[in-house]
Amino acid sequence: MGFTIRRFLGVKPSKALLSLPFLLTFLLVGSQGESSAMDNVATERMAEESHRQDSANLLIFIMLLTLTILTIWLFKHRRFRFLHETGLAMIYGLLVGVILRFGVHVPQSTSDVILSCAVNASPATLLVNVSGRFYEYTLKGEVSRGKGHQVQDDEMLRKVTFDPEVFFNILLPPIIFHAGYSLKRRHFFRNIGSILAYAFVGTVISCFVIGLIMYGFVSFMKFVGQLGGDFFFTDCLFFGAIVSATDPVTVLAIFNELKVDVDLYALLFGESVLNDAVAIVLSSSIVAYQPTGDNSHSFEAMALLKSFGIFLGVFSGSFALGVATGVMTALVTKFTKLRDFPLLETALFFLMSWSTFLLAEACGFTGVVAVLFCGITQAHYTFNNLSPDSQDRTKQLFELLNFLAENFIFSYMGLTLFSFQSHVFNPMFIIGAFVAVFLGRAANIYPLSFLLNLGRRNKIGSKFQHVMMFAGLRGAMTFALSIRDTATYARQMMFSTTLLIVFFTVWICGGGTTPMLSFMSIPVGVDSDQEVSGSAMLDGSQRRNTKHESAWPFRIWYNFDHKYPYSHVSPSEV
Repeated sequence: MGFTIRRFLGVKPSKALLSLPFLLTFLLVGSQGESSAMDNVATERMAEESHRQDSANLLIFIMLLTLTILTIWLFKHRRFRFLHETGLAMIYGLLVGVILRFGVHVPQSTSDVILSCAVNASPATLLVNVSGRFYEYTLKGEVSRGKGHQVQDDEMLRKVTFDPEVFFNILLPPIIFHAGYSLKRRHFFRNIGSILAYAFVGTVISCFVIGLIMYGFVSFMKFVGQLGGDFFFTDCLFFGAIVSATDPVTVLAIFNELKVDVDLYALLFGESVLNDAVAIVLSSSIVAYQPTGDNSHSFEAMALLKSFGIFLGVFSGSFALGVATGVMTALVTKFTKLRDFPLLETALFFLMSWSTFLLAEACGFTGVVAVLFCGITQAHYTFNNLSPDSQDRTKQLFELLNFLAENFIFSYMGLTLFSFQSHVFNPMFIIGAFVAVFLGRAANIYPLSFLLNLGRRNKIGSKFQHVMMFAGLRGAMTFALSIRDTATYARQMMFSTTLLIVFFTVWICGGGTTPMLSFMSIPVGVDSDQEVSGSAMLDGSQRRNTKHESAWPFRIWYNFDHKYPYSHVSPSEV
């Protein structure tokens, strides 16, 4: 039986031909609506799958922290001091990174389409016209040639690679604030002159020593053809600045547990706290170095002076902002009745402290410097205005945040050794970096200690100097500064080398701290709290003697507290 329009429509052919355009329009609109619905379903399915994968990635880090905490308990229970919790977190991160890189493969999606389009630059956002509908795509990163079949695996690794701003805006503030908030101010300000010398002068010396040595190695690498891209002297100085930031968290934890000499602890802790701030401002000043002319890497005296001015301006502005926020919080807590509502008081304290970092970054200053001095100011003034409940809450809250953030960063360090897509490992550069870091640390500690001992009553002995030299570990700040910009060949090589430096110093130097203390016969078992409680019983003349034996910045602060009593704190408690 034949098929005709008459039989299909049940009307005469002439009328069927008239209704045919309306029928085609109806079918076309219906098919487009069905296609749109299918696209929406596919988009929802992809969003749900992405959400599930993001949750799994975060679960990986939470499981890493959980496993680290359980192993830390086991180590403390067995009194095993060779490996600190940060080194352990790095090992677990390495193991997970190996599994994700080589053991997990995501099947290729059938919806992926690879098209070629010749453009002169890689746009951050791309609009694609698909059948009249525009879709927005964002730049994820470069895919190496010959790796088109590994796009899904690379995407999975990118999922566990966080935006560097996460470190600066979320993870670093509680670590830096806790360093200032938990500062033992009495011992810190007793050695403030030496600490400032090591942190400021020593960090600048270390930066230039490392930069010059690395420039020599880079020049030799270029001469023998071992350099795969541009690497200028300013890049060498930038590398010197970021690896001059010490983070001896492993050593300080062992010092605290063994109750090492309080002056040695204060010198090492104070230097590490302040030189992080100096290193980040110094690296920003090096990046801001812009001589006039076509060659942006040539030497120019005016550009150097401008960078030095930027260094002073950024540091002083950040310092003033942090202190102002701390004093403002102290005034609010003193002249209001927030003490009657400890929860609100703790919330205000937390938000004011964290906002200091973000405010400084938004104003063009350095949040690390601002939040550090905000923490010191809050501990000196605001803490004594808080209710007893808020005092306990704020201490425990920032101690917890510091612990979680620090171990998260060290776990992530281990993971990025395998998840980062643009590693550049150059053996000659790595060897030069280790040599430069060692010599830069030595140029910081030994000459400055000799000069400081000329004016110190309590001399810094050679054994203390050797321990400070050995304890110059690199950690969270060095890693955060290096991962913040990995766009160029030079920055990628810096980041890969920095990871290896952090691994070596945490595992080898941190693990060898206890044998080092025994070998150097450093006194342990010193109870600093007993010394502080005993100092509270001093009479007025003895307090004045203690004040005059301290450094001049301490005396200025002492007199300021007497003239403007913002809080309940007694100067003898500093």
